[in-house]
Amino acid sequence: MSAARAALWLLAAVLAVRQLAVVLRRPPGERLIDLEKWIGPEGVLHVKGSLYDTDRFTGTPFAGLVLKPLTRSAEQTLGVAWTFTTLLLVVGIGLIVARALPGPVSRRSALLAAPFAISLLMLSLPVRNSFHLGQTSIIPVLLVLLGCFVARGERGSGVLIGIAAALQPAVLLFVPLLWFTGRRRAALTSAATFAAGTAVAWAAMAGDSWTYWIEHVAGAGLSSRPDGLANQSLHGALLRFGLEGPLEIALYLALAAAVTWFGLRRAVRYARDGQLLLAVAITGCVAVAVSPTTWQHQVLWLLLAVVGRVGKKAADRMLWPVLTVFVVTLPSKMLLPNLAVLQPVRENAVLVAALAAACAVPFLSRTDPHFRRPLPTRYVTPPDSRWRWVPLLPFWRRALSRPNLLLELVAIRVGYAIYSKIRLAATASTATAEEHGRQIASIEQTLGIDIEHAINQAAVKAEWLTDFLGFYYTSFHFPVPLAILAVLYIRRPTDYRWARASLAFATLLALVGFWLYPLAPPRLMPGMGFVDTVHGTQDLSNPEFGAMTAVTNQYAAMPSLHFGWSLWCGVVIVMLAPKLWMKALGLLHPLITLYVIVASANHWILDAVGGAIVVGAGFGLTYVLSGRRSQLPEAGAAGANTAPAGAVTARVSVPAARTSGESMVPAAGGTEKRPADEDEDEGVTAPEDGGGAAVAQKSAT
Repeated sequence: MSAARAALWLLAAVLAVRQLAVVLRRPPGERLIDLEKWIGPEGVLHVKGSLYDTDRFTGTPFAGLVLKPLTRSAEQTLGVAWTFTTLLLVVGIGLIVARALPGPVSRRSALLAAPFAISLLMLSLPVRNSFHLGQTSIIPVLLVLLGCFVARGERGSGVLIGIAAALQPAVLLFVPLLWFTGRRRAALTSAATFAAGTAVAWAAMAGDSWTYWIEHVAGAGLSSRPDGLANQSLHGALLRFGLEGPLEIALYLALAAAVTWFGLRRAVRYARDGQLLLAVAITGCVAVAVSPTTWQHQVLWLLLAVVGRVGKKAADRMLWPVLTVFVVTLPSKMLLPNLAVLQPVRENAVLVAALAAACAVPFLSRTDPHFRRPLPTRYVTPPDSRWRWVPLLPFWRRALSRPNLLLELVAIRVGYAIYSKIRLAATASTATAEEHGRQIASIEQTLGIDIEHAINQAAVKAEWLTDFLGFYYTSFHFPVPLAILAVLYIRRPTDYRWARASLAFATLLALVGFWLYPLAPPRLMPGMGFVDTVHGTQDLSNPEFGAMTAVTNQYAAMPSLHFGWSLWCGVVIVMLAPKLWMKALGLLHPLITLYVIVASANHWILDAVGGAIVVGAGFGLTYVLSGRRSQLPEAGAAGANTAPAGAVTARVSVPAARTSGESMVPAAGGTEKRPADEDEDEGVTAPEDGGGAAVAQKSAT
C-alpha cells in the first residue's frame, strides 16, 4: 500500500513539474495568453474605456475590478507567480476532493485518493488550458469546494460561494442546492455576497456592468463565436445545429429550465443521501449545460462527477469513471470515429457527458445494497504453469463473464487513436529510411530470400491480380481482427480477454519497432523497380497514399502489422475453432496476407518475420504476466448437472470455487446466504457445437 501511494504521489509530482515546464518554457508572448491580454503592458485593464470594447475580456465586471490591482505588477515575474499559484489551487482542489469522498471509504481509497485526484486534475483539459491561458476558471471551483467542505459556519460558506458566483454567474445555481438541503443561511449569504460584489462593480464601472449584464445578457456572445466547438453549452449546440433567432432562444430557455429542474432535484437527493461531493458535481454539470457560453477551461465540474458509483456489478463499476476521464482529458476526435452519424455527439462530447451526469446517469444511493458491495465478478482458477514464477501478476485472473461492452468499445477506439498518433509521430528522414531499406535488401540477398521483386513483377502483369491485391490489402486488415474479437466476446468471454491482451502487447511492441527502425518499404525504394499495386505509381519525392495520407507513417514498415495481425488471427482461430475447416481458413488468412504485402511491394519478407516476432512476444507476455490460458472444467467436474444420454445442455452455470476462508453475506432480496465472491446473475453459455475452452461443454452420459 505504501509503495502504491508513493508511486501515485511521484506521478502527481511528475505531472505537476511537466505542466510547469510546458508553461514556463514558452516565450512571454506565448504563455498565459488570456492573462497577458488582461493585465499585460497593453492589456485590457490598462486601456482607458470599456473592458468590452474588444473581445479580449469575457469575465464579469467584478472579475475586472478584482484583477485591476494586479496591473501594476504585471511584469515577467507575474507569469511565474500566476503559474505556481494555479498549481497550488489545483493541489488544493485535489486534497479537498479526497477528503470529501462519500463514505464509507476504505483505508486504501483514503490513502490513494489525494494523489490520484491531483494526477487526474493535472491531466484534464480544463486544468491544462487554465495553465496555458492564464484563466481564472479554477478559482470558482475551489471557492465552492471550500464553502461546501472546509468553511466553518454557514456564513463563511455563503461568502465563499457568493464570491465564486460574482466571478462566474452560473455558480448561482448552488444557491438553491444550499437552500433545499437545509443550509438556508448559507444560501441567503451566497445570494447577498453575489449581489454586493455585483453592486460594487456596478458602482465602480457602471458602463461595463451595463454592457455585460444588459447588452450581452450575463456575458453571452462575448469573445469567441458562440457557435464554435469550444462553446460546450446547450446554447452553443443549438447554434451549431443551425437554429437561430427567437426559435433558438425559446428552445434554449426551455431546455435550460428542464435541465435545471431535473439536475437540481437529483443534486438535492444525493446531498440528502450523504453524497454532497456528487451533488456539487451534478450542480456544476447543470451550470456547464445551461450557461450561455461554457468554454473548455470551465468544465472542471464534470471531472468531479467520477465520484458517483454506477452499476450493480463490479464489472460495470468502472464504465462511468473511465468515460468521464476520457471526455475530460482527451480531444473528442479520439473518442469517436469521424462518421457523419456520430458527428453531433463527437462535436458535443463534453455537453453530452455533462447532461448525462446532471439528468440521466443512475448513480447509486448509499442505502443501495450494491453501493459498497457490487455483485462480484467470478473468475476461473488458472491452470498450473510450467514455472513457479509464472504468472508474474497473479491478480490478473480470467473472468467468466463478459466485460462491459461499451467500455470495451471505448477502450478499443481510444487505444487505436493513441496507436495512430504514436505511429504517425515515429517519423524519420527519407535518407535514414532508405538506408534501412538497403540494409534489409542486403540481408535478404545474403539469406537467399530476396523474392519481393519477382513476385511484384509477376503480379503486375495480371490486372485481375493487382485488383485483388488492392482489395485484400485495404479491406481485411481491420475487419478480420475486429470480427474475431466480437465472436470471442459473445461466445468465449474468458478467451476474449486472453486474445485481446496478446494483440495489445503485439501492437505496443510494433510501435517500438517503428520508433527504433524506420524503414522504407520496397515501393518507396528508388531504383529498385518495384510497382505499388495498391496506391499506383508513386512520385518518391512526394508519395501519395490516398485518403490515408494524413494518418499513415510511410516508414512504419518494420515490423509488418498487416502480417502480424493476420498471424494473430490465424493463431487464435487454430487454437479455439471447433471445426477443422475453420482452422484451415484461419491458416489461410495469414498466408494470403503474406503474399499480398509482398506482391504489392508494401513490405519486405523480413517485415513479416518482424510481425511474427512481435505476435509471438505478445502471446508470450500474456502468458508470463497472467499464466496459461484458463480452461473451464468439464460440466460434470464443475459440479453441474449432467443430462441424460444424448441430451445437450445449452446453458450451464459454473460457480466459483469456494475457499476455506470464504465469507458469507446476505443475498439480495432474501435471507439465503451466498459466497461473497459469487455473482449469481452470471452464467456461462455453452454453444451447441460444443467447442471451446471458455465455455462449459456438452454433457452427455
